[in-house]
Order: sequence, then structure tokens, then C-alpha cells
Amino acid sequence: MILTVTLNAALDVTYETPQVSWDGVNRVAAVHRRAGGKGVNVARVLAALGQDVLVTGLAGGPTGRAVERDLDSAGLAHALVPVAGETRTTLVVAEPAAHTLFNEPGPTVGEDEFADFLRTYEALLREARAVVLSGSLPRGLPATTYATLAAFARDRGVPAIVDADGEPLRHAPDGRPAIIKPNAEELARAVPQGSPEEGAEALRDRGAGAVIVSLGASGALAVTADGTFRARMPYAVDGNPTGAGDALVAGLALGLVAPGPWPELLRRAAALGAAAVAAPVAGAFDPGVYEAVHPLIEIV
Repeated sequence: MILTVTLNAALDVTYETPQVSWDGVNRVAAVHRRAGGKGVNVARVLAALGQDVLVTGLAGGPTGRAVERDLDSAGLAHALVPVAGETRTTLVVAEPAAHTLFNEPGPTVGEDEFADFLRTYEALLREARAVVLSGSLPRGLPATTYATLAAFARDRGVPAIVDADGEPLRHAPDGRPAIIKPNAEELARAVPQGSPEEGAEALRDRGAGAVIVSLGASGALAVTADGTFRARMPYAVDGNPTGAGDALVAGLALGLVAPGPWPELLRRAAALGAAAVAAPVAGAFDPGVYEAVHPLIEIV
């Protein structure tokens, strides 16, 4: 089983519209509402790939219950720990050529609530082959949380992937995760000086086993113990980039439970990221785009 952790779960709402007038009335062509948060998106992709996956994290209030109902409807196993605060909602306004994301901050989590989560997390790790720690942290949790959870998993023989931003990303190497996955902007914030390759090397030097940097339409960079590799995309895929990084993380998680050469693992992960752009909502990917782009990705 692959365990995904979403401490700041969300109900994702996507409005599709032909054009936005920010000073006027807008007509919405289609609305999508479903459970979200980066770990949930990763779990959806893994489930679509036939993997045994379980979602854990924190959920509270009516929105939290809506998240749980949607996970049930999707057939995604979950063990969300209840909190008193209200789970957040995120809103994507999607035009054909532009997408705008609004993220609520989420609940404030108390020490006792996080202690309850840690007990659940420890029990779930006994059955896990890999764990994905991703997304923002709710208020009340320290920036060292992902480092703590990665070290907790490592001590129990479970490799971890961390996909985070800001201070949680800067602290993540201290937990010695198997993989850290920032995008280029997140990496630049964490390591302000130098190129993406130098920034990734800096995170590896501090404890990460490998650092994979998603570069959007330009592909991905992998700095690993076996060398440095770049995935070059054959063309840009049009669509909604929200969730593309989560699909890439799903591909990396597959590599933790079914290891192989880094060039092939990176090619699969980059192809999943591209295929996710062609899907209308985060947590989905277009199999046809995946099959088309996968063999054309160049690894150098």
C-alpha cells in the first residue's frame, strides 16, 4: 500500500468558463466539486494506475465530511483524523488559456489533534510500502512537520516523498526523505542562490536521497545518487496545469515501490505530469496523452 498524507485537505471547486470578467457577471459553463489537496490528487492518480493506496490526513466540519463522502464515491480508501476546525475550500477559475487558483488557509490544528494523527500515522505505516507527504500545512503545525513525519517513516523502513513549499521545504531534508519534489519556483525560494541543479544538490547535501525539480512544459530535473538527469518534453500540452506536479509525484511514488533506472522512472513521472495537464481537474490524467508523449520524452 502507498500512503498519502494531506494535512490540509480541501474540497476543490473548479469553474470552467469561456472568459472571465473580473468587474462583471460571469457565466460558468461547468462546475467540478471533489475532494482535493495534493495528497488526495496523488492518490487519485495512483488508484487510476491500479495501485493500492490509502489517504490519511486531517478533516473537520461539514466541508471535511463532504471530502470524506467524495472519497467514498471515488472508491478511495481513507483514514482521515477529525479536527474541530473547518476543512478549507479551494477554487480554480479555468478559462481556455488561463487558470486562477484561490486557496483558503484551512483550520488551526491543536497539539492534541496532531497527536491523534501521529497515532494513526504510525499504525498505517506498518502496512505502507511508501509514503507521500505533500501540500501546505494547516495553521498550528510547525514548519518542521514534514521533516518529522519523513524521519518517522524512515525509522520504520518506509521511504518518503516530500512535496512542499517555503519553510516546510527548507526543513524537509532534515528528515532524510527518499525524494524531495519542488517545482522551480519553490526550489528558488528554498535555495535562493544558484541554478536549479545547484539548488537540488544543496538539498541533497542536507539529507534528501534525491531531488526532482518539476519544470512545467520544459520537463523535469533529477539530481540523484546515480547522477543528474533531465527529462525534455517533445511539445507543450495545452490544458489545466493544476495537479500536474501531483501526477508527477504519483509517478515517483511508483518508483519507490517498483524501483528501476532513474531515466525510466523520470520519463514515466514526466509523462504523467504532462498527461495531467490535458485533464480538466487535478487528480486526473489523460491516458491517451500519456501514451503519446511517454516514448518521445528525451532523457539527457
